[in-house]
Amino acid sequence: MRVIFMGTPEFSVPVLDALIDAGHDIAAVYCQPPRPAGRGKKDRPTPVHARAEALGLMVRHPATLKAQADRDAFAALNADVAVVVAYGLILPQPILDAPKHGCLNIHASLLPRWRGAAPIHRAVMAGDAQTGVCIMQMEAGLDTGPVLLREETAIGQTETTGELHDRLSDMGARLITQALARLDTLEAQAQPAQGVTYATKIDKGEARIDWTRPAPDLVRHINGLSPFPGAWTDADGARLKLLRARPAPGHGAPGQVLHGFTVACGTGAIEVLSAQREGKRPMEAADILKGMTLPDHLG
Repeated sequence: MRVIFMGTPEFSVPVLDALIDAGHDIAAVYCQPPRPAGRGKKDRPTPVHARAEALGLMVRHPATLKAQADRDAFAALNADVAVVVAYGLILPQPILDAPKHGCLNIHASLLPRWRGAAPIHRAVMAGDAQTGVCIMQMEAGLDTGPVLLREETAIGQTETTGELHDRLSDMGARLITQALARLDTLEAQAQPAQGVTYATKIDKGEARIDWTRPAPDLVRHINGLSPFPGAWTDADGARLKLLRARPAPGHGAPGQVLHGFTVACGTGAIEVLSAQREGKRPMEAADILKGMTLPDHLG
């Protein structure tokens, strides 16, 4: 099929590769514009932009799709379908209508749960036992379109958002190739009206750890914000990111370091399995403790 691909972050790259491996003709790749990054604050292309250029594909990165010229250029590609995965722009109706088979979105949740910007983070932070990927026919509403294919997967007890992100990216790549191969026979199923939740964008203000919360909540909080933005706590005036944790026996004052890297919470305790000191790389807890002495309390 002649495909327009629309995606921006690392999550989208395996999908682009899978479409090419399946033999589809990529008419153009749309992504977010390059933005300043790194110490020099030089414009850096997005992961999809870099991958598409390496593959010799045509790349377009309009700041919006509101201009008539951009809409005309999109329609002129005469695509059979557009595949959209974490693109980052709302698609206006003329864009949705331009490809022969419309626009298909790869969404990393079991819709209608976790519509919106951060479905992987929110699933882990909420303690969901399972999540998955949906291939959805896009319409004007926020992730409200009918679903063509879905696949479920369990969330591991200490699985981080980063690990789940990678698994769902590969799952989405596999599922979209199946959907395109069966597009003429798949029946779209309307999303149920019950069970709708919204995955609001992660705010860095959420990242500081509140040790008065129960241990299970903090395990989900830490694993759900790992690796980005990273849940953090104060350790003698230095910021310490906690990247993986599990419940542990013990009790004490909230934030009290009981032994090793086991910390008391509002109820119960957690064991930190990996962390990151300021200016250092992420490390296993045992290695962190070789290079620093934790204070009596974290705050």
